[in-house]
Amino acid sequence: MQSILTPYIELKNVEVVYNRDVCALRDVNLQIARGEFVFLVGKTGAGKSTILKLLSREANVTTGDVLLEGNSISRIPRNKVHLHRRRLGIVPQDFALLPKKNIWENVGYAMRAVGATKREIRARAPEILDLVGIAHRADAFPNQLSGGEQQRVAIARALINDPPILLADEPTGNLDPEFSIEIMEVLERINQRGATVIVATHDMPVVERMRKRVVTMEKGRVISDVVPEPIVLETAVVDA
Repeated sequence: MQSILTPYIELKNVEVVYNRDVCALRDVNLQIARGEFVFLVGKTGAGKSTILKLLSREANVTTGDVLLEGNSISRIPRNKVHLHRRRLGIVPQDFALLPKKNIWENVGYAMRAVGATKREIRARAPEILDLVGIAHRADAFPNQLSGGEQQRVAIARALINDPPILLADEPTGNLDPEFSIEIMEVLERINQRGATVIVATHDMPVVERMRKRVVTMEKGRVISDVVPEPIVLETAVVDA
């Protein structure tokens, strides 16, 4: 497992037990640096989605602690959780788009929810739609889009308030392989702009292609934590 001197996100001895007999996480210790791109992989029920829920405080620890910049997420009062979530971009398993609003309105809705003005939305939305490659469909409605396009909109909505952390739960689960690669390339661009990206997925062909840090879960435990070796390009030696 990686050792990070100043972790941005940290899970310390975390256990999550549901209904007193279902253990979703067991003694999980995990450190993630600011600006990392991390895949959480494993079979259904392995615990990867539970980690995302802990980070968003949709769920909480039974024992242990979850820290962000050294501050406990687990101990945030319920009436302050919404302030914590403003620091996160959350891409759910389903697209969860508003069917009667066009793409522009779907993306702007997240800004309005935190008090942005129409002027601020008009200034910000085009940039985000362009970043995820969906600006040309801004006037379309969700039922007029392909699955890959809908996922781009879901990502744009998660990014509209410029969060430093993006959490994506199975973002390619409903997509064909070619769309899956496109979506991961969008997430990589977001990461290159400075966001910490954490993706729960079982789409191993995409994971292997991306060459990012991979944390493997099994039965609620971290069983491996691997960072791929950097690709070294060979240079030809030319005799003088």
